[in-house]
Amino acid sequence: MREHATRFGGDPGNVTIFGQSGGGGKVSALLAMPGAKSLFHKAIIQSGASVRFAERERTTRLADAVLKHLGLGEDRLDALQALPLERLQEAVAPAQATLPRPRYPLLDRYNFGPVIDGNVLPSQPFDPAAPSVSDDVPMLIGDTKDESAIFLAPDDAVWNRTITEDELRKRIAAVAGDATDALLTYYKRRDQAASPSDRLITALTASNFGVRTVLLAERKAARAKAPVWTYRFDWETPAFGGRLKAPHSVEVPFVFDTLHVIGEVHRTPRAQALADRVSKTWATFARNGDPGSDVIPTWPTYAAERRATMLLDDTCKVVNDPDGEVRPLWSKVATG
Repeated sequence: MREHATRFGGDPGNVTIFGQSGGGGKVSALLAMPGAKSLFHKAIIQSGASVRFAERERTTRLADAVLKHLGLGEDRLDALQALPLERLQEAVAPAQATLPRPRYPLLDRYNFGPVIDGNVLPSQPFDPAAPSVSDDVPMLIGDTKDESAIFLAPDDAVWNRTITEDELRKRIAAVAGDATDALLTYYKRRDQAASPSDRLITALTASNFGVRTVLLAERKAARAKAPVWTYRFDWETPAFGGRLKAPHSVEVPFVFDTLHVIGEVHRTPRAQALADRVSKTWATFARNGDPGSDVIPTWPTYAAERRATMLLDDTCKVVNDPDGEVRPLWSKVATG
């Protein structure tokens, strides 16, 4: 991109990379790659913060398990390459099931993905600290308020909001262990009118996306070399009777200002005004390395003392340390 930027009116000295979901994971990886240094100058991670990736030993075991499931030896590269994609995809789940639990289940990402090989990725990207190789790269990072709603949608009990308090406890305990009681108490007090299903969505969003974003942002900010801004996208889609709330990927058409392609069922009267603000904010950051402009409130950088976070909704506002009471709990659960 840098080499060809001028061909489409771009500036090779002012390149911003950004990605959502798996794209955010790729941005996380590039921030830790010595070979990518100086190829870009700013970075945006949307719902894809990656603090850790798989290590060589684990991915080697996974590759062996895939080959075993497919009935292939290590010397059958030609046969492996000739397999239909569907056959390879079918082998993933049973192969992964043979692996032991990851060292850090809430942080270790992508069994099939970037690998800490000691060369291209010399070490974990943001564990135990942010990489010095990208010290000079400003960052914008955040999530949506209800990321997990889309992943839990196939679960009829969640979709129909029939999860019981006991079932909620079991599901949270499977993730949070000894922190379960404190987390359940907090979310019940915070959202007294919310169903157990909605509280499950909130908690599993925090355990999956939220904790990784917080750890990555605070470790980047701790180096005090380049600024970090964090956001949470709170706008809820009216589709499906509002059951999805603010799910994974909901912010994408706002960032690209393409609400016209997602259909009337996903739009509200004030949605376009938010798209105008969000798209300008992303473009302003890409241009200046600072998202601040006249379309949003003053947005302080992220630092451990304040943890300023921009909540993007019909009315945008900055909140310090959202869910700060349970943030340390999730961090402790994630890091062991």
